[in-house]
Amino acid sequence: MRNRTLLPYILVVAGILILLNILASRFFFRIDFTEDKRYTLSQATKDLLGELDEPVTITAYFSEGLPPNIDNTRIDFKNMLSEYGSRSHGNIVYEFINPNKDPMVEQEAVQNGISPVVINVREKDQSVQKKAYLGAILKYAEKTEVVPFIQPGTAMEYTLSSAIKKLVVEEKKLVGFIQGHGEATLTMMPQAMQALEILNAAEPVNLTDSTYLARYQTLVLMAPSDSIPKKHFNMLDDYLAQGGNLVVSINRVDGNLQQSMGTEITTGLESWLAEKNIEVDPSFIIDENCGSVNVVQQQGPFSFTSQVSFPYLPVFNTFADHPVTSGLETVIMQFASPVNYTGDSALTFTPLIKSSAKSGTQSTPMYFNIEQQWTNSDFPKQNITVAGLLEGKISGQNNAKLLVIGDGDFAVNGIGQQAKQLSPDNVNLLVNAIDWMSDDTGLIELRTRGITSRMLDQIEDSRKNFLKWLNVLLPLVLIILYGLFRAQRNRMLREKRRNPEFNK
Repeated sequence: MRNRTLLPYILVVAGILILLNILASRFFFRIDFTEDKRYTLSQATKDLLGELDEPVTITAYFSEGLPPNIDNTRIDFKNMLSEYGSRSHGNIVYEFINPNKDPMVEQEAVQNGISPVVINVREKDQSVQKKAYLGAILKYAEKTEVVPFIQPGTAMEYTLSSAIKKLVVEEKKLVGFIQGHGEATLTMMPQAMQALEILNAAEPVNLTDSTYLARYQTLVLMAPSDSIPKKHFNMLDDYLAQGGNLVVSINRVDGNLQQSMGTEITTGLESWLAEKNIEVDPSFIIDENCGSVNVVQQQGPFSFTSQVSFPYLPVFNTFADHPVTSGLETVIMQFASPVNYTGDSALTFTPLIKSSAKSGTQSTPMYFNIEQQWTNSDFPKQNITVAGLLEGKISGQNNAKLLVIGDGDFAVNGIGQQAKQLSPDNVNLLVNAIDWMSDDTGLIELRTRGITSRMLDQIEDSRKNFLKWLNVLLPLVLIILYGLFRAQRNRMLREKRRNPEFNK
């Protein structure tokens, strides 16, 4: 009889569980408590998925049985694809394949462009090397896009959404990089080109009489080192007069570490900018928040290399609330100069990047002293602008945009043995600026999502000492107080037990 009474409740619970499983298979839902909402799809991704008119087929080649920190990438990617599929109303179709199970499948993955990596795996109390695959192939209509390797811990949504957008975009916006005056070439900026070409088509531009600049959505003048003829500036004025967008990255100073000397650079660009009330001072920004250089020191017959803080390599962490600097955390520049606006309110000038609260400037010519002991008095200034945006009728009757950055090489890798790996946010700054000027801000917030480098806040030495002693003494004080509390409690308990009334 009792079993018959419970039967309806069991059926109801079973029905609810079945219904929840059906809903879970059709709708993806999770709560994101991370600071940067890395597990919440952005509006840009939602719009992209909503505009799909044909299915995107994704074949994910992921190895299984990897260490947990790497295997989490497969789990996160699978969860993201599930959410993409839900948001796209079935236009994201995916499957997961483990290439390690079948040599034929492994060969197929490699031939399709999936790059394996070798990792150390612990098996049967032994450390063995194993090939790991963490990549995917996306197909849309007749197009194919390969993601050869998904780096664990990176902005996965940006990787996936940008790959889908490359497939569905019909015509990329044209971006011209001005050449002919010693500027950085496209081959000298491989990191920036890789990120830029997702939504844009970049090409070099020589300013000749037959050049039609209006075809370019945005122009970039990156680190010119030779004199620029006046007729070329006239062409830029005409381009801005038509409502064009121009990014200028200028070197006003040069630091020669071999000769330990800093000098001024003059190309005529500084004078052209001054006509638009933008002054780029021929001085070095120095900052307590800075990078370091390797210094070789000799002690007797032995030599060793040590890293020394070098304030002429400022690290910038103060950014405006603007799409160009959205999500940036750390931009590292080398020999940067202040950018100031001296005009009136007829145009809008927005400082985008500023120095820290302990910074300063040093005029040229000057000599570098690697062994200098820097003190607070060397950094009397704060919030020095190193990049700013000018908007309005800059040259003519149409609204234009002119972005000026006081370091010409901030996004330049170089070539050959001189090439260097850049901070991701250096690249993001340039690509964000071009995307925003080209009126395509959708993937900006995704590009910078995820912590890249979070600097510790600078605090005074006195506060450091206070916190150090607090960490040492506070646990001891708490233990002593707890011991006194226990002793007093035990004393009161003994007194209570001596009371004849206690046992009654």
